[in-house]
Amino acid sequence: METKWHLLGDIGGTNARFGICDDQKAPYQLIGSYEVAAFPTFSNVLEQLQSDLIKAGLSMADAGESCLAVAGPPDVQPVSFTNSAWRFDRELVMSTLGLQSVSIINDFAAAARALPLLSENHLEKVGGGRAEPGSPCVALGPGTGLGVATLATTHSGEPLVISGEGGHVDFAPVTNVEAAVLDFLRARYGRVSIERLCCGEGINNIYQALADYRNLKIKYSSAAEIGAAALSADDALSKETMAMFFAVLGAAAGNFALTLGAKGGIYIAGGIVPRYLDLLRRSDFRARFLAKGRFADYLSDIPTFVVTHSQLGLLGASASLNDPHIRG
Repeated sequence: METKWHLLGDIGGTNARFGICDDQKAPYQLIGSYEVAAFPTFSNVLEQLQSDLIKAGLSMADAGESCLAVAGPPDVQPVSFTNSAWRFDRELVMSTLGLQSVSIINDFAAAARALPLLSENHLEKVGGGRAEPGSPCVALGPGTGLGVATLATTHSGEPLVISGEGGHVDFAPVTNVEAAVLDFLRARYGRVSIERLCCGEGINNIYQALADYRNLKIKYSSAAEIGAAALSADDALSKETMAMFFAVLGAAAGNFALTLGAKGGIYIAGGIVPRYLDLLRRSDFRARFLAKGRFADYLSDIPTFVVTHSQLGLLGASASLNDPHIRG
């Protein structure tokens, strides 16, 4: 039987990564990684991808089922991105690349689907707890936005992914300083979701809010600058910003663990957290994860991990090919 290749995509608000795999789904080969800001439209990046596929010696006649993981709701056509101006539909991808079939799933559905495939080398445990086999797991990730998805199992033991838009639940402050940050962000945005704090732009939001609260001068204008200053500089405002970022993330992770019964563990993915593991370990992340009153003991048994795999979305897209249990 002729071997097919399958196109995989992990399309976020900052980068779009594409790869291929064979009928056995692994290993996959990275074809290209493209900065979203460098391509005005999705059609432009598809044209570049088509050129790179041809350069790789791939024939469209041999293309099989494809799977694209996108940072936004996948079940509304055309697909739009929460943190990008790109728009596309399934027909555009098929007609441009000559593909016969394309599945579109949420990027954190792909992240959750990849969890069983990770080795211990791709996980950094933070705090105690032990994963309960067969119980739900949650993939949670600050990047351009905040992604959330759950991995459960069917009665027959097959993986079942359930995704939504959990990053857009309300932000609930716990401390007086967090309440001041909420007031600052409410004046800017109206409603304040957890994503307004737990993402790249969220770091900048916290920094600006704390500068206003402390009556301090703003030195930095990006999350990367703030994170770098928190790591290496004697900059109290940057350090407080990253400490609050991780505390709020820990509180959100605890809420998702309670809501979803995630006794299989909470897995922090995305592009931000792995860069700042030392800051995370020194923060109140785990303490705030556990700070749920009467249910602190319940949460103490649930482990929290940071995922360090560099291409989690492509790994999950590969695993999701022809998976009847994927839900967005």
